[in-house]
Amino acid sequence: MRESLLYKSSDEKPLLRRLVENMDWVLFGVIIFLLATGMVSVYSATLRYGTTGFFARQGAAVLMGLVGMIFMASINYQLFNRAVYPLYITATIMLMMVLVFGTTIRGTKGWFNLGYFAFQPVEVTKLMFVLVLAGYLDTRWRELKRWSTLVFVMGLLLGQILLILLQPDFSSSLVYFPVTLVLLYVVGIEPLYILGIFLLGGLATGIPLMATFFRLQPALLLKSHALAYLVNATNGGFPAVIIVSCVVALIFIVWWFLKQFRVDMPLIYAVALSIIFVGGVTSSGVVQHSLKEYQRKRLVVFLNPDIDPLGSGYNIIQSKIAIGSGRLFGKGLFSGTQSQLGFLPEQHTDFIFSVIGEETGFFFTACVVACYFILVWRAMIVAREARDRFGSLIAIGVATIFTFYGLINMGMVMGMMPCTGMPLPLLSYGGSCTVSALLAVGLLFSVHIRRFTH
Repeated sequence: MRESLLYKSSDEKPLLRRLVENMDWVLFGVIIFLLATGMVSVYSATLRYGTTGFFARQGAAVLMGLVGMIFMASINYQLFNRAVYPLYITATIMLMMVLVFGTTIRGTKGWFNLGYFAFQPVEVTKLMFVLVLAGYLDTRWRELKRWSTLVFVMGLLLGQILLILLQPDFSSSLVYFPVTLVLLYVVGIEPLYILGIFLLGGLATGIPLMATFFRLQPALLLKSHALAYLVNATNGGFPAVIIVSCVVALIFIVWWFLKQFRVDMPLIYAVALSIIFVGGVTSSGVVQHSLKEYQRKRLVVFLNPDIDPLGSGYNIIQSKIAIGSGRLFGKGLFSGTQSQLGFLPEQHTDFIFSVIGEETGFFFTACVVACYFILVWRAMIVAREARDRFGSLIAIGVATIFTFYGLINMGMVMGMMPCTGMPLPLLSYGGSCTVSALLAVGLLFSVHIRRFTH
């Protein structure tokens, strides 16, 4: 029995020796560097509170995550391919249970209170979704030209997103979309399907955010009655029905004219575009009700923070001041004025990158960005060298998660992306996020270690 635990049936080397010999040490080194940077930054960002509680909890989360990472690396990732549906059901039950038994923190009922820790299940379910989608596409990639297959994938996606929006936790739901689109693209789905999904998501999120942006500038609405009518239609009711009906009618009119000019365009294209438009408009209502007014303002104010400098634009303005004041070499550890004097909100979570920029400067911040780049690069190498499609899809899904979070968070703190409230994995304070990120890295190691086995 002991021998069966130490040896694989197709390998003669002990598991521990295989882990050491086949480990991606470049990736491991990058992870340790980011974790160490995150720990120091969290300590600095919370120094003004006069307690080491945040630092201690983050340290405990890092230790738990490293244990979880080693555990995931030691498991044969192919086991998850045999449990795709149980994984999805388990993730769905977790998201349902948190709506009933969860604890509300900052207006979101998305945590299980475990005493010393508060566990956020969505951080784990998004990783489980990668495994589910990778497993499903691994067996059904030849059937992607069928509408039924694509509809099933969208059902898997929307089933979990709706539960997350009910918490409501809009920022955590966003990562599901790029993961789905990237994995579908990799397995060879028609580009038009990708465009359709992208259009659906763009309408669902863009309509309420566009309305919020123009409401922050009432002078524009007074100048244009048509624009005011469109903004008013985002509240639903008769104006919304009129606009949706006109757009759908216009789609079919354009299709009819193209047919007259002998442009070969099947009717199904017009029907599909109409369904996507109606679905996107309908979904925008769900998004609008899942976001509070201040959250919608934060998502659009990055375009012009001076619209609301003391309200929604305050975070971005202070973050840009912090990063800019760091210059080349920073103000020194524990010496940042924006962070130590409390001008920078959420500095140990969402804006941890601003603390790093202020205290360490451009050069060290560039090293942090480079480490994120290396992390994603090594994940893509793992995907390329994986022994099967399932392992490759897992690695690509994990790379997509880190890329998305990195781009959004770093862009957010520099005023180039919406203020979504997304943490920076491996750096930001947060036990659930840290453990989930290290479990994802453990999956990468699992795929990489077994690249030569059969």
